[in-house]
Amino acid sequence: MLTQRRKGAEKEIMTEFNSLTFAPLRLCVRFLCLHCVISNMFRLFLIAAFLSNSIFAADWPQFRGPHSSGIAVPEGPLPTDIGPDKHVAWKTELPPGHSSPAFLGDKIFLTAVRDKEHLETLCLDRASGKLLWRVEAPHNALEQIHGIGSYAQPSPAADSQCVVSMFGSSGLYSYDHAGRELWHKTMGPFSDEFGAASSPVIDGDRVLLAQDHDLDSFVAAYDKRTGKELWRTDRSEFVRGYATPVVWTVDGKKQIVVAGSLRVVGYDFDTGREVWTVRGLSRVVCMTPVVGPDNTLYVAGWSAGGDAGDRIRLEPFADYMAQFDENKNGTLEPSEVGNSAALKTRFAQCDRDKDGHITRQEYDTFEMLFDKSQNGVMAIKPGCRGDATDTNLVWRYEKFAPFCASPLFYRDRIFIVKDGGILTCIDAASGKAYKSGRVMGTSNYYASPVAGDGKIYLLSQRGTLSVVGAADQWQVIHSAEFGEECFATPALLDGRIYLRTSGHLYCFGSSPLAGN
Repeated sequence: MLTQRRKGAEKEIMTEFNSLTFAPLRLCVRFLCLHCVISNMFRLFLIAAFLSNSIFAADWPQFRGPHSSGIAVPEGPLPTDIGPDKHVAWKTELPPGHSSPAFLGDKIFLTAVRDKEHLETLCLDRASGKLLWRVEAPHNALEQIHGIGSYAQPSPAADSQCVVSMFGSSGLYSYDHAGRELWHKTMGPFSDEFGAASSPVIDGDRVLLAQDHDLDSFVAAYDKRTGKELWRTDRSEFVRGYATPVVWTVDGKKQIVVAGSLRVVGYDFDTGREVWTVRGLSRVVCMTPVVGPDNTLYVAGWSAGGDAGDRIRLEPFADYMAQFDENKNGTLEPSEVGNSAALKTRFAQCDRDKDGHITRQEYDTFEMLFDKSQNGVMAIKPGCRGDATDTNLVWRYEKFAPFCASPLFYRDRIFIVKDGGILTCIDAASGKAYKSGRVMGTSNYYASPVAGDGKIYLLSQRGTLSVVGAADQWQVIHSAEFGEECFATPALLDGRIYLRTSGHLYCFGSSPLAGN
């Protein structure tokens, strides 16, 4: 099998060399060939230089793969009945982390936290899963994160020149493919006790990054070669959120789309200027939008208190203070919000500057967010200008909206998975729901669904994998238990399934890869 691949790769390489438009190099190669000077060693060198691109035809360069779509590249046969001891091409032990792997050529990039405090970018060999290098991101102090969170939550992004990793307040790092640091951009400290989770995106010569926290939210573009900030747009009206930006090309012009508190926004790619917005989102948005093949944008959001039949309301500030401001200082302290379930469990969210006091302005903002929050999935047609809520919103679906798992567009359908394992299939054109039901994994879902070969792969926090047929009336066709927690989104490429658990990275295929 491998011999056939190499022969095919060598033939492909020589064909590619013969078609080069760089005349001097083409003539030089032809001259050497004609005079029989190309030795076996030189030909092997050419094969080695290009073999990875022949064996590994596809890349998965960022969170959820190309364009954050979550669709296998290229679309082809994928194993169905995978499990911790079935169809395993290789398995590599890893330090913990929630980031999803990025693939470029013969390398895999991901981030992790070694020994609970060492923030690392790792590079693995794609054929064997062997660790090639690891490089640590220094930090002065570790920021606060959620109880089940990680200091390695954002996924890396890669292209042929670099890999970019984000480590919250430690900052944004760029490395070459040998692990040498190219530049470092300091961030934060962020006002958010859950940490950072939005991933960087590389598009052309730019690195795009959105960071929504309780204060100082922003979206920015950086020069990929130097890390120089090209522009930064203030998003201070947006509170904490964890959506990764997506690039939406409309009429030949790129826009950067970021979903956040109560609305989704499109920014001009070159300047960062806000071009359009559509309102009607939840107060906290954790999931990343997706662009369908017809260039329709699909956005989803869910947070507690945003469902039509289960609203959370706060009484006016003056009324609450009259009852519970015990020390009469005009602000609320943790001991004074015990009677309010909404505030007691969310004191740090409402206290945006984290000074231990909730002011009237902070309270009013929180009250407004609860009042206007709307959970659901939206379809938005291209051509938005200004407030496009009434002009470009195609449909809304308001049941079973997911919390963290991003929506998946696959074969003219939208698939969403809600915590508890509730999977819903929606017609992408009309917003009509075909089927909602439970899959095998009934815990929370932080990993987003991915699809290929007519199948949807779903991975729960407790490590239950469910494989369902991509049909209106979908059915579970396989399930497996991995026995480890799972937060990372799987990658599907070149007929392989790459799945990260809390302790391992698996590669699944019908046969072992080279080097195993």
